[in-house]
Amino acid sequence: MSGKYSREMNDQINSKPSIDGKNTVEFRIAKLNQVWEKAIRMQLPPVRQAELHSDLKIQEKDELQWKKIKAEGMDENGEREAKLRRSFNVILAKYGMDGKKDTRSLESNNLKDHDRTDEDGFDDPRLDKLWNKAKTSGKFSEEEMASLKREFQHHKDKIREYNIVMDTVSRTEEIHKNVITQLEGEVKEHVLHQKHTDLKDKMRDLNQGFERLRKLSHEGFSEDSEFREPRVIELWETARRSNLTDDELDSLKEELKHFETKVEKHSHYQEQLELSHQKLRHVEALGDEEHILRNKEKYNNLAEKTREMGYKMKKHMQDLTSKISRNGLDRNEL
Repeated sequence: MSGKYSREMNDQINSKPSIDGKNTVEFRIAKLNQVWEKAIRMQLPPVRQAELHSDLKIQEKDELQWKKIKAEGMDENGEREAKLRRSFNVILAKYGMDGKKDTRSLESNNLKDHDRTDEDGFDDPRLDKLWNKAKTSGKFSEEEMASLKREFQHHKDKIREYNIVMDTVSRTEEIHKNVITQLEGEVKEHVLHQKHTDLKDKMRDLNQGFERLRKLSHEGFSEDSEFREPRVIELWETARRSNLTDDELDSLKEELKHFETKVEKHSHYQEQLELSHQKLRHVEALGDEEHILRNKEKYNNLAEKTREMGYKMKKHMQDLTSKISRNGLDRNEL
């Protein structure tokens, strides 16, 4: 993370106007600004753009914390740095900015589920088979079908993310073959081992997630279901499999209820942002300047609010994931 992403480059970019002509920039790290400006040029859909902004804010926070740790002489084996590079590559691939032609579906806006037809499927024969079984079983109300579809879509997105991470590991292995020194080779071997460990964890999560979908499709939702949102359900299931005490689980359950409210609120804002964008396009077609300016201001304010809420939600999820993986113990990480 040097060279064109150095302190000098960051200082230069801070003196440049952003792509919309304002004298401010979105991020304190040059490469993140470059990604953001590229996304604007690509004209990503508004919800995808807001999601990208939240992901880049999380990446910025982690990279700035890593720089502080690095300055204190920690991360000697480069494990945290490698993890940051991988997460950055995942962001690029997730939003179609890695220069590769992706045969997987790039569109993953959950709120567009209502626009999908059943024929769209989930890009996985096993998921399609389960979905068709659930759809024809008669066990689910309309509301339960909507919840189940969110879980299926969430699992589809997790499969895609797994494929992206697996691709970055494959590229790392290619680089690993060209190491120069034995010491460099040992460091890269360690990093590669960590990546394979992460991949195994993700595969285990995918298998557990599929098993949950299989059970839901056959048995339906239980009356004592704790949560509705897939990400929250996943966190709760992980917590129940961990070594948390009963008191810690009770405390976490309350926190997850607050988090679920945050997730639902963010989803609502995403939907409102999409509707606001459609209205703005309609008003622009009519050509009334005053009306356009008024709607553009509303749209920009809503986009900013959606980005802010998205960052807070993802930061909260990151904190919850860390808390669960640490079995409730507070330790300093990244």
